[in-house]
Amino acid sequence: MPSQLHEALLLLFRNRPELAPELLRDALNMELPDYTQARIDCADLNEVQPTEYRADLVVLLLNEKPVFGIVLEAQLSSDPRKRFVWPVYVASLRARLKCPVCLLVVTADEAVARWAAKPVDMGGGNCFVPWVLHPSGVPQITEPAQALADPELAVLSAMAHGRDRNTTKSAQIALVAQLASQGLDADRSTLYFDLVLASLSEAARRELQAMDPAKYEYQSEFAKRYFAQGIEQGIEQGMALGATEGRAAMVLRLLSVRFGPLNEDIEARIRRASIAELDSIGERLLSAGSLDEALLPDQG
Repeated sequence: MPSQLHEALLLLFRNRPELAPELLRDALNMELPDYTQARIDCADLNEVQPTEYRADLVVLLLNEKPVFGIVLEAQLSSDPRKRFVWPVYVASLRARLKCPVCLLVVTADEAVARWAAKPVDMGGGNCFVPWVLHPSGVPQITEPAQALADPELAVLSAMAHGRDRNTTKSAQIALVAQLASQGLDADRSTLYFDLVLASLSEAARRELQAMDPAKYEYQSEFAKRYFAQGIEQGIEQGMALGATEGRAAMVLRLLSVRFGPLNEDIEARIRRASIAELDSIGERLLSAGSLDEALLPDQG
């Protein structure tokens, strides 16, 4: 649903406020002042009059004191009203902080991005111009090390590029994003994993499920090093929960990435499995050519 996507986009920035200035600097080439901290600030941008204005999110950059404010809007569709209130958001926050402020619009739709990027005529020859992150402008995160260092950017990358024509690239971006998510707390890990999978086109999802280290040179090098690392992190996370439940959930998740949705019988079997059985399945995931092969014990 659109509201779920809206909240999901904002959650990436709430979980990692540094993501907003990173995108402005690295993807949109904005010059930012020196700062030592980025934090979420109050998004209420009201005037003295009773009219209420509330932005989606406000990220504040600090260097002992506020040095820059970012009003962040997750925009899923064109909304003519926003072109009247966006300048108010910026002016109100600037008056409150007494430092420079900009508006950053993030959208998953190129047409909406083009609409949002149009200058707002303020009258008298003055224009207000939002900073807009087009989906095509989101960095393509394909390197596991970069994804592990910045999971939220990796997930945003997968959401932005999950329906690109190059389905192999989309699948690779999705895979590193999911692996990076596995080292996070259980709630974020599950949410990010689902967000990435939901953002893929059917073709990219099939590509992701068909990825086989024996057939793809890139994955052969990548999978042995990082897929295994993802399993390891998932196991550690499961042990932290004090039971095999977390470990079983991670194996179920990895099986669904490789082989698609699992039926209820297989899910029940995995949840009943011992720790040793789960470890064995996790190891076979790297080379198994089918779901049955991953689940069956070695015959040699």
